[in-house]
Amino acid sequence: MHPVISTRKWLMVSGLSVVCALLAPPAYADVDLGKGNEGAGTKQQGSSDGHTLESRITFSGSTKGGGGTSSGGLTPTENWTPPACWYEPYSPDDFAKSTEDGYDLVANDPQQPSYAKNAVAQYRSYYKDGEYKNYNKDKADEGNWWVATRDPDRWLTDEAQKCDKQPFWVENGDTPNVENAVTPEVLAELAYNRVQVPDTEVTLAPEDTTKVNLPTWAWLDKAKFKDVSVTASLNVNGLNIQAITTAKPVSLKLEPGTSDAETYPASGECTFNDDGSIGEAYAKGKADETPPCGIKYLRSSGDGTYKLRATITWQITWTGTGGAGGKLPNGTFGNTQNVTVQEIQSVNR
Repeated sequence: MHPVISTRKWLMVSGLSVVCALLAPPAYADVDLGKGNEGAGTKQQGSSDGHTLESRITFSGSTKGGGGTSSGGLTPTENWTPPACWYEPYSPDDFAKSTEDGYDLVANDPQQPSYAKNAVAQYRSYYKDGEYKNYNKDKADEGNWWVATRDPDRWLTDEAQKCDKQPFWVENGDTPNVENAVTPEVLAELAYNRVQVPDTEVTLAPEDTTKVNLPTWAWLDKAKFKDVSVTASLNVNGLNIQAITTAKPVSLKLEPGTSDAETYPASGECTFNDDGSIGEAYAKGKADETPPCGIKYLRSSGDGTYKLRATITWQITWTGTGGAGGKLPNGTFGNTQNVTVQEIQSVNR
């Protein structure tokens, strides 16, 4: 009989938990964001510390997205999030090593309670000399083990606990019969979660301080906002799957930070121009013109400031192994900047 070991119960084990031994979250190396939209080829990969089942997926590409000093991840515009857990293949040798290392870690730790040691012993026995023999090492050319892996940033969420199926064997050519088994689309969704885009501080004229009822021009530099992409790849024991997730900037939304303001256009949504810029840079002599993208404040900010929020919407598409591809929910990223609004002073004679 397959040993049923509750993940939630494991989380209560003191010291080095059984979770860390057998189903630990993947660890990722720090990412060098590089310079410019094209970026250097950056990579994130599950680190190998010898005793955890970690993700074999690598993430590479231009994760900076622009020349700004700060960046951030995307927030989906729909009620959707990338998978918090998934199943991915392990070669028999890698699965055997991880299981044996995990067993040694817990069994030889005097601080671990007896039920934890018994649990890892049953788990090890099932794959080594129980239902299976020596982790199916003699069948390495015939298939792989598929193992639950969890997003390290959402390790303890309910969504991450849904991948609770114990490691199972899949013959080459067969499709794993579980939700969120790695496919090009699943890889694309995981890459979505790692796309980094530039900050969205807009250039204003007048800069920082403006006047009541004076149109304030807003624009974004075309050199900063370009398509960004992240590639997710999995290459295990002859199984190669890849997906590229691309984010394209499509619009800028301005939120003045007060109801006493008007936006240009009235919707507050400024679309990208053909050259990749948004809005139009202010030039001398245009003070009486209406800006294509901007704000007019109707009341002074007094001794404080208004928090102008600028948010870029990014359109997300993906392509993958075997000609697969499609769309994912749009994503947004924005930030705020302080704007001082003063009354226009007049002199009475």
